[in-house]
Amino acid sequence: MTPQELVVRMLPPFGGWLALAALALPGGSPLRGAAVVLFLAAGPGAAMVRVCAPALGARPAEGPVERRDPHFARHSDLLERLMLTLFLSIGAVMLVATVLIATHTFSAQRVLLTLTLLTTLAAFCPPLRASPPPRTTPKAPKGSAP
Repeated sequence: MTPQELVVRMLPPFGGWLALAALALPGGSPLRGAAVVLFLAAGPGAAMVRVCAPALGARPAEGPVERRDPHFARHSDLLERLMLTLFLSIGAVMLVATVLIATHTFSAQRVLLTLTLLTTLAAFCPPLRASPPPRTTPKAPKGSAP
């Protein structure tokens, strides 16, 4: 692993620890709000998408029959990862908050701490391996001899 890969891998957990440190700022501080919202919106999802990246990139996007945009696959994959990052983050926030509410231990600091720990754990996970694309063999029409 190169140093650049390590830095990219550790950015989401660093954002979480930075958001936890920002809780020491005064309650109405815009810096505090920005750090927390940015982490909650992208941190956990970015760590999870990084783990799944090889599997996501195994099959390219299929575009329309008429290709007017030569970079369709690249743009489509980027949009897919951005949306997946956002929705996985929101889902993780909702799941953690729901569990903490159900156990009567809910607080914003606990949600942030739990998500930061989960994001740190996901950053240490190795990426998933991509499965090979399925082989498609042309099938003989029904009723024909093999």
